[in-house]
This record gives sequence, structure tokens and C-alpha cells, in this order.
Amino acid sequence: MKIDVLTLFPAMFAGPLDESIIRRARDAGLLDLRIHNLREWTHDRHRTVDDTPYGGGPGMVLKPEPLFEAVEALRAERGSDLRVILTGPAGRPFTQAVARELSGLSGLILICGSYEGYDERVREHLADDELSIGDYVLTNGNLPALVIVDAVTRLLPGALGDDASSVDESFSHGLLEYPQYTRPAEFRGWPVPPVLQSGNHAAIERWRRAQAVRRTALRRPDLWEQLRWARPAKND
Repeated sequence: MKIDVLTLFPAMFAGPLDESIIRRARDAGLLDLRIHNLREWTHDRHRTVDDTPYGGGPGMVLKPEPLFEAVEALRAERGSDLRVILTGPAGRPFTQAVARELSGLSGLILICGSYEGYDERVREHLADDELSIGDYVLTNGNLPALVIVDAVTRLLPGALGDDASSVDESFSHGLLEYPQYTRPAEFRGWPVPPVLQSGNHAAIERWRRAQAVRRTALRRPDLWEQLRWARPAKND
């Protein structure tokens, strides 16, 4: 998979993308990841990427010219089918389902928002999608881009070593993951649930399902409510 990131702060990506699963995916050729400084597509001596907003107001707005030029250049080099995604609070929520959707594409161009955001013509005529990782304010769109890259990469076939690892985990089926235990069987008087030591795989699966349901209902009632309404109604 090809992922290109357009940012004003490329140094923020050094480190997280060179470790762990992402590093292994890159080394194995599963992920072709490139980080680009948006200022490379400017033509004045100050390498200007932003300007004051029409109509007044605080802050600066990212100009359309460098963004359009950058995307057009990357699509010409890397493939015209790359999906262009903005990071920003106006986007649809980024979820595990969206990550799985993106992992099936041939490539992405992630545009990191900065300042007061983008010239609206970028949204209307350049971007294919816009994603938000939560209802809070960050300094810029670099951290959301890192989150998207991480979540998508681990879903690529072969990235985790055991592809089943990405199937049975939180949010994969709309539920939080069930509790996990490892050795020792008892620690400071706290034992591992006997069912997990029973060897009865059917009973273990029932326990895990019940625990996942319980944890989701208690900790994420919003998710539980969505699941409740998504279940088909029983016929009387």
C-alpha cells in the first residue's frame, strides 16, 4: 500500500513510523510510506503556504495552490487512484470500520491540517474524504495522520504476522475486547477465571463474548446503544 503524507512539520513523523509494526511493514514492502513538506510546492522565496482569511478573523488559512499542486504531482507519480483525505474536526469519525475500509485501497494521500484549516475549495474540489479522530482540538493534523497510518497499516495482510490478531480485538465486531490474562494463574491473591483454565473452548468463547458485551455496555454505552438498535427485531 502507498501512503503519502503532506505536512508542514515532517520532523514530527520521525520516530513513530520507524518502530514496531509500521517499521516491519515498511521493511517487508507491505507499506510504501513517504512524508512530504508542503512547502516543496511553493514558488516564492518565503515558501508561503498560508494567508489571512477573506472576511477577516483570527489566524491563517492554508492556501489552495500548493495543496492542489502537491496532490496532482503525487498522483502523476504514484497513481491517479490515490484517495485524498483531509484531517480535521469537520470530518467523519475515524473508526475501526473506516480503517478497514482504507486498508483495502491501493493508496492514500493524507493532508495534515494547520492553522485555521483549509481554503474551502480544497474540501470541495480536491479532497475525497475528511476524517476526525475525536472531538477535541490538537495543534495540527499530524497526530491524526499518525493515528490513521498506524490503524490502517496493522490491517494490511501480513503486517501483524498472524492476521487473526486484527480480527478478534476491540471494535472489530462493534464490541470492546474481552479481558485477557496470562501467567501466573494467581497473583497477589487474584486468580485467573477458572473457565479460562478449563480447556473447554466452547465455554471459553461464551465467557469471552459475555465479558465483551458486559464491558461494552458498562464502559461505552454509546457503542452498546448502536449495537442494540442494529440488532434485527424478533418476530412475535
